[in-house]
Amino acid sequence: MSFFNRGANTPPHPPSGTYKRIDQSLPTTSRSGMRQPPQSTQYNAPSAPYNDPANAFYEKRQFSDSSNALFDNKQHHVPSFSGASASGSRRFEVVGSPNNQLALTNCMIVHPTDFPDGQHVLINKSFPITLKHDNANKLQPRMIGTSAAQRQWMGLSMTGDSVAVEALPSPPHPNAPPFLQSIDVEVGFARSASEIAEVFSADDMAKIFLKAYNGIVMAANGIIFFEYHGQFLKANVKAVSTLDLADEQRRGAPSGGSGGQQPGNFGIIMDRTDVTILKAPDSKIKIKSSATKAPPNAILAPNFKFEDMGIGGLDSEFAEIFRRAFASRVFPPGLVEKLGIEHVKGTVSGILLHGPPGTGKTLIARQIGKMLNAREPKIVNGPEVLSKYVGASEENIRKLFADAEKEYKEKGEDSGLHIIIFDELDAIFKQRGSTNNGTGVGDSVVNQLLSKMDGVDKLNNILIIGMTNRKDMIDEALLRPGRLEVHMEISLPDENGRYQILGIHTNKMRMNAVMESDVDLHELAASTKNFSGAEISGLIKSASSFALNRHVKVGTVAGISDDVANLRVNRRDFLNALDEVHPAFGVSEEELAQAIQNGIIHFDSVVDEILRSGELLVEQVRSSTRTHLVSVLLHGPPGAGKTALGVSIAQASEFPFIKLISPDNMVGYSESQKVAAITKVFADSYKSPLSVIVVDNMERLIDWTPMGARFSNAVLQTLLVLFGRIPPKSRRLLIIATSSQRPILSDLGFTETFDSELRVPPITKLNSLEYILREVELLSTSQERQQVIRSLHEAGFESDALSSKFQIGIKKLLSIIEMARQEPDDVAQRLIGALMGLLL
Repeated sequence: MSFFNRGANTPPHPPSGTYKRIDQSLPTTSRSGMRQPPQSTQYNAPSAPYNDPANAFYEKRQFSDSSNALFDNKQHHVPSFSGASASGSRRFEVVGSPNNQLALTNCMIVHPTDFPDGQHVLINKSFPITLKHDNANKLQPRMIGTSAAQRQWMGLSMTGDSVAVEALPSPPHPNAPPFLQSIDVEVGFARSASEIAEVFSADDMAKIFLKAYNGIVMAANGIIFFEYHGQFLKANVKAVSTLDLADEQRRGAPSGGSGGQQPGNFGIIMDRTDVTILKAPDSKIKIKSSATKAPPNAILAPNFKFEDMGIGGLDSEFAEIFRRAFASRVFPPGLVEKLGIEHVKGTVSGILLHGPPGTGKTLIARQIGKMLNAREPKIVNGPEVLSKYVGASEENIRKLFADAEKEYKEKGEDSGLHIIIFDELDAIFKQRGSTNNGTGVGDSVVNQLLSKMDGVDKLNNILIIGMTNRKDMIDEALLRPGRLEVHMEISLPDENGRYQILGIHTNKMRMNAVMESDVDLHELAASTKNFSGAEISGLIKSASSFALNRHVKVGTVAGISDDVANLRVNRRDFLNALDEVHPAFGVSEEELAQAIQNGIIHFDSVVDEILRSGELLVEQVRSSTRTHLVSVLLHGPPGAGKTALGVSIAQASEFPFIKLISPDNMVGYSESQKVAAITKVFADSYKSPLSVIVVDNMERLIDWTPMGARFSNAVLQTLLVLFGRIPPKSRRLLIIATSSQRPILSDLGFTETFDSELRVPPITKLNSLEYILREVELLSTSQERQQVIRSLHEAGFESDALSSKFQIGIKKLLSIIEMARQEPDDVAQRLIGALMGLLL
C-alpha cells in the first residue's frame, strides 16, 4: 500500500524506484477508502482531471460515523499554507500518546475508525502533521494522542483541550503537500542537563533521521523527539525547502524533471530529502560536522560576486583576501577539520589593509562587512577608543569583544562571526615604548588587544580588520600570524583599475544621458597615471563643476541660465579637470618645469649622447627582469646643465611617479627633518610601479663644507642606504643624482652605489657658442654672431676644445646672454665685454 494509505503500524515510508503514471484503471468514484497513489515518492498526474485545477475533485470517503463525514467536494484554503484541505474539520480531544514507541514516531495517534493510517492533516488550520493508528488500543474515537513535543509546538494541553483536525489532499492532487528538497534540523539532548563524551556523526544521524521519518509531514519551527544511540534527543526544524513538481505533474513529464527548489514552510520527507544536522546552541551535545556538506550558515552568500561590491581596480586584492581569509568557509566543516584549520573564522583572525591614502582601504573594509553573513561590523574610527579616565581605554577594547565572548560561551564553534574594523590603526596601536607620555596608556591598550586576539581565552568567532597608511608605526606583535596575519597592500590602481573606477563614478552620468559621447574613459584612464580612487572621484567632481559653470547666468554668481536642461559633461571639461587635479603620488610638474624652464640646447654631440644614455637607462628600468633599481650620477662643473639634463631624462621616461629632491626645498630643515623628507619621497616611490627620483646637488644636500670637511652624517647615511635599497616586488626605480664635487663623493663612498656615471662638460668650443647664440636668437644677423666669435678668437680663445681656454657653463652663459639682451644699442659688444671679463 502507499505510504499515504497504509494499514501497518509503522510510520509511512515512500518506496523508492522509478516513477510511473497513475494506473488509469484506478476507480475515481466515491468509496470507503482512499485512492492509492503510485508506489513512488513523486507523481506524474494523468491527463485528466488534474491537468485543470479548476476541475479537480476530492474523493469522498465513508467512515463508521456517516453523519460526520470528513470529506466533501469543497476546497478549503488555509491561510498559513499554500495547499488546500480536502475536507471540513472535526474536533478531537487532546490526550497523551498511548506509549513512548508511538510518541517517537512524531505522528499524532488516532483511533483506526477516525482517519486512514498515514493521513496528512492540519491541526487548528496551522500545524501540519501525519496521523498514525493506535496499535495499543488505548484511544477512543474522537481522541488524538499527542507527544510533549507536539503539545509544546502547537500550544496544547491535556486538561480538557481539543483541536480541529482537517485532512489534506493526497498526491497527485495539485494542492497536496509538497515534497521536501531539504530540511535543517537543530539537535540537542531532550534533557538540558545531559552531557556525554560520545561525539555523534552528523552524516550518520541524518541517515537515521531520514529512515525514521520518511513519508511524514514536517514543518518549519516544528519540535520533535527521537532516539539515537540510546539517547533521547530534541530536534527543532530550523528551515525547510520544497521541491516544486506541479508543472511536471500537470504536463505528465517523466520522472527526474527539472523541478526547482522552492521555499516553503512544510512538506513530506522522502528518501531523497537532504537532511542537515546542526548542533543546538544551548546544548552540550557533541556533533562531528559533515564531511560532504557545506555549512548551512555559511559566512559567504552563495551568489556573492566581487563586481557587486561597487569597487573598481581591486580585483586581485579581493581575490587574495578571499583566498586567505574566507575560502575555507565554502567547504564542508568536516573536510576543513581534517586540515586542522580553525573553520569558524576562516583561516585567519585578522586582516591588515595598508597603502597610500585614498586607495579604498576603508571602503574595502566596509564592503567586506556587507558581503559576509555576519553580525553588523563594529567600526572604531581612529583614537576614539582612548579615554582620559584610568583604565577606560582598556575597558573600551574589552567591550568590543564582549558580544563575541558571550555568544561563544553559549554556542561555541556554532556562534556567528563578529567583525571589528579599526580605521587608522596606527593612531591606536603604536609600537610599545615609542611614546613618552608618562601614562603608558598606549602600551596597555596594545597589550589588551593582543590578549584578546590571541591570548589564553582566544575566540574563534571574531575577525579583526585594520587599516593604515603607516604600517611601520604599528606594534610588530600585532602583525604576526594568529593576529593580523594577512597583510594586503591596497596600491594605486593600474590603467584597467582606473577605467573601472571611472566607469563606476560616471555610471549615473551615462544612465541619465548627461555625459557627451566624446568622453573616452579609456583615454582618461591612460591620462590619470598614479591617481588614487579618491583623486579620480575628485577629478569627476571637478569636470562636473566646469560643466555646471557653463550654465551660470552671465554677470551673476548664483543665477542659472535658461538652457540648464541641456547640461552635458564633455571631454573638454575632463581635460580642464586634469589641469586642476593632480595626484599626490604623481609628477612634480611645477618643480620640474622650473628646473628646465630654458629647455635643452643641443650645442654639442655630448648632450645628445647623455640624453641617449638616459633613454637606455629608462628602458632598462622599464623592461629588465634583473635590475629593478638603476642609479646614475651626472657630474660636471657648476652651471653645466646637470639638473636640466637629469630632469629632461626623467620627463622623457613618462613614468607615473617623478619627484625632485633638491636642497632648495629644504632650507631651514634640521638634520632629522631632512632625513624624514628624503625617506618619505623614496617610500612614496615604492607605491608606484615605475618611479624616477632626481636628487639634485648632493654636496649641498649633505651640508658639505670644505672648511674642515664637515657634512651631515645622518643625511649621508640615509642617502647611501636608500640608493642601495631594492624596491619591493613589482616596483622599479630610477635614481638620477647630480653633483659638482665628484672627488668628494668618491671619498664619501658614493661612487660604489651608482651603476653608471655621465660627465656633463661645459661649453668649450666657439662654434658651440655660435650655435647657442643662434638658438636663443640674441643677434639678428649672422654677421653679428661672427663678430662675437672673431673677437673671442682674437682674444686667444681657440676653436679646438682641447687647446681652448674658453670654458663656461650653459647656465652662466644663458644668464650673460639675457643680460646683454637688455642693452638697447650694441648687444654684440655688451656680450663680448661680459664674456671677456668672465674668462680672462
